[in-house]
Amino acid sequence: MIAFEHHDHTGCIQSAIAAVDKHCQAAGARLTPARKRVLEILLNEHRALGAYDILEILAKQGFPAQPPVAYRALDFLVEHGFAHRIERLNAFVACAHPGKHHAPAFLVCRICDGVAEAQAEPARGKLADAAKDAGFTIERAVVEAVGICPNCQGTV
Repeated sequence: MIAFEHHDHTGCIQSAIAAVDKHCQAAGARLTPARKRVLEILLNEHRALGAYDILEILAKQGFPAQPPVAYRALDFLVEHGFAHRIERLNAFVACAHPGKHHAPAFLVCRICDGVAEAQAEPARGKLADAAKDAGFTIERAVVEAVGICPNCQGTV
């Protein structure tokens, strides 16, 4: 859960971008400068950002600031597993394991909006067992636990 841990932030960003580049090359997907910059913004923040937050940052950096630019980039990143949409916040966060098929759960800090990606695989645990018992097939599961991150616990 790297979002709540102290770590080499530069190395974190560089290794994620390298993994995304490699995945895009293998899949024949095009990582445009705008898509890459949106991913870098998400990686740099380690918290969920809305499309308009991203647009504001892009505008300050000289990128086109029209909503379709951000939304198209975010759609691409989510579609390819490089980012996740956090439903509770109507925002996006960079994937901790870009390009790998997984179904994480998210720990969302209600104070700072920090988000950590937990490898809970909800569609394989007790939720999957309950679904199976009900004759239900899970196609997609989004689990978001809301609480207070270690960085904010001393502030309340």
